[in-house]
Amino acid sequence: MRRVTFDLDVLRTFVTGMELGSFAKAAERLGRSTSAVSAQLKKLEEQAATPVFRKAGRGLALTEAGETMLGYARRLIELNDEAASAIRDVELEGWVRLGLQEDFGEAVLPEVLGRFARAHPKVRIEARIGRSHELAERVVSGSLDIALAWHDGTILPYSRHVAEVQARWIGPAKPMQAGQDGEALPLVLFEAPCLLRTVATETLDRAGLAWRMAFSSPSLGGIWAAVAAGLGLTIRTDIGLPATVRAIAPGVLGLPPLPMMALHLHQKDAELDPVAARLAEILLEAALDTLPEGARIGKGLRAVA
Repeated sequence: MRRVTFDLDVLRTFVTGMELGSFAKAAERLGRSTSAVSAQLKKLEEQAATPVFRKAGRGLALTEAGETMLGYARRLIELNDEAASAIRDVELEGWVRLGLQEDFGEAVLPEVLGRFARAHPKVRIEARIGRSHELAERVVSGSLDIALAWHDGTILPYSRHVAEVQARWIGPAKPMQAGQDGEALPLVLFEAPCLLRTVATETLDRAGLAWRMAFSSPSLGGIWAAVAAGLGLTIRTDIGLPATVRAIAPGVLGLPPLPMMALHLHQKDAELDPVAARLAEILLEAALDTLPEGARIGKGLRAVA
């Protein structure tokens, strides 16, 4: 039987398109033309010697062979990237301090720590989960090397725009009943100071809608529990939403539209040392993979994904 060596660039396009739900978006993310992506998908089916896709309405769905291929493609790409990193930075060692918003804790942190530790076992990582203002302050003071956080308008010396993500009203998984006319909207929010707390209250004030603080918590877990219990609404993005809550479209329950949230990568120095620079690269790759549909990726970052 003829041995097949799959093209990793083709597999990367395949995985990216399936994760984004669109190969047109994959072409944009990877900096390729749609015709080039189509040619890659054709090459994939030729190498596989079996159909990978089937027609599903106007779009494409995976065949059984395609589902199997997707799992192996993810593993091959991850192993390739780890090998490239390990060879390039084989002697990398030291200590790096990373900060993340709670939103990215479960969605991004395990992958980032796992990938980095496997490739660079001599490096020690200190990770801190916190809120945007706290993370920014720690980067400025030098107690964190890099931090991925929502941008609250504070100007930091070395900060990189990663993306803009739509803020969403979040309610319990079971639909809520609209309140009586004039009844204040119950809110479930972080304790002040909190960027998203400010966004929620100022948005309602501008819309002339009454609100009341129904529940306040210092942790995201507390926010999710209170929203799931029906105590009120909160605002977050689509990143990391548990199954017990759901996003609510503007207009439903009379809710006004919310702004986009800017996501920034803050760094302690203009030029990161090799350890922090490599961790920042892996962090950006993982973060971009978690962004929801409609997120606007920062200039120059498409190739990272």
